[in-house]
Amino acid sequence: MPKIIELPKIQDPRGSLSFFEYPSQLPFEIKRTYWIYDVPGGEVRGGHAFKTQNEFIVALSGSFDLFLFDGSKEIKFSLNRSYYGLYVPNMFWRRMENFSTNSLALIVSDREYDESDYVRDFDDFKQLKNV
Repeated sequence: MPKIIELPKIQDPRGSLSFFEYPSQLPFEIKRTYWIYDVPGGEVRGGHAFKTQNEFIVALSGSFDLFLFDGSKEIKFSLNRSYYGLYVPNMFWRRMENFSTNSLALIVSDREYDESDYVRDFDDFKQLKNV
């Protein structure tokens, strides 16, 4: 199931530092990292699911909402702190909305890029989920 993971937050007068690593915080080893930025106002990102890939998503700067659909219900997560991340297991339809100005989304994955792992059609997703 998707879940918010609180990351270590080390504070001192010079600023704060947070991190994640496997297996202390992440439930998988990292194979790929990418980030989303410069999203124009009102744009939506995502709109797909992964057959096998699992991800961990952090709002490094700014904020955005992440909507996850499991085939029966949709859950909204608001990411707006760099010391919280969202674990997103495979076979959840996801979309990202409401990006604040200068937001930066960091995504790490347990798989290398593989276009065949994407489910980009919502009806195909529902069929795979037997909905």
